[in-house]
Amino acid sequence: MIPAEVLKQIRRIQIYTSRTVNEIFAGEYESTFKGQGMQFDEVREYAPGDDVRSIDWNVTARMNRPFIKRYVEERELTVVLMVDLSASGAFATVGRLKNELAAELCAVLAFSAIKNGDKVGLITFSDRIEKFIPPGKGTRHVLRVIRELLYHEPTQPGTDIAAALDYLGHVIRKKATVFLVSDFYGPDLQRSLRAVNKRHDLIAMNVRDPAEQELPRLGGLLTLRDAETGQMTVLDPSSRSTRRRFSEKAAAHHQTVGQMMQAARVDCIDLMTGSDYVPELVRFFRMREKRR
Repeated sequence: MIPAEVLKQIRRIQIYTSRTVNEIFAGEYESTFKGQGMQFDEVREYAPGDDVRSIDWNVTARMNRPFIKRYVEERELTVVLMVDLSASGAFATVGRLKNELAAELCAVLAFSAIKNGDKVGLITFSDRIEKFIPPGKGTRHVLRVIRELLYHEPTQPGTDIAAALDYLGHVIRKKATVFLVSDFYGPDLQRSLRAVNKRHDLIAMNVRDPAEQELPRLGGLLTLRDAETGQMTVLDPSSRSTRRRFSEKAAAHHQTVGQMMQAARVDCIDLMTGSDYVPELVRFFRMREKRR
């Protein structure tokens, strides 16, 4: 039985994201994510100006006059949401938790997709695959996706993104647009990212919190626990050198993630808890449309 609080949250996300999609994202999504190829539509008689390379010689020979094959863009896409449910996602110092922001982002993308007639699937993972929902259409299907993102309790605290990407390759054969949502704490993924991006259109969404970039200014000692490993660290946030080392380490991690994505030719959107994600998504959609 799903708790009433979760149902209320699902309803809130549905109302907010549906409005956002209708007012902002519907046109942006459609113009950014076009069909993945061309499909045969019909054979029709040749007309002056038609490309002679499109002539269907078999039909032409039978009918004794020229006919051409006509193709149209294959419009329907398959969108797969890959979401990291490891324990580090249950954290935030401002705004929503990182995993709540991830759920809302996925809701926006999913409602944009079904509004455009596309299919949406879901893969959630920790250091193992938590849930797979095959691609489908319709509002009820998207609500199921959102419910799983909000309600599912991961079985393990750790993260194994490479294993999740490998699993994607086994269950999604047709080319898809894949959104990988994570904070990307873990080993180098360049090889796995590149392999998936050859078959699919892979887009990374790096969800972070301000306190992961800079220590809050607090008095006294601060005890930090790694949510995934349980390792404890004691820091003095009033120390200038401690604060500098923390910020440098965080900046180095963010730079490493960026370089990894660039080397694998994967587009990456940086998103922060407590900040409005709408401008970042719009900026990304328009950049992709311009690049196409």
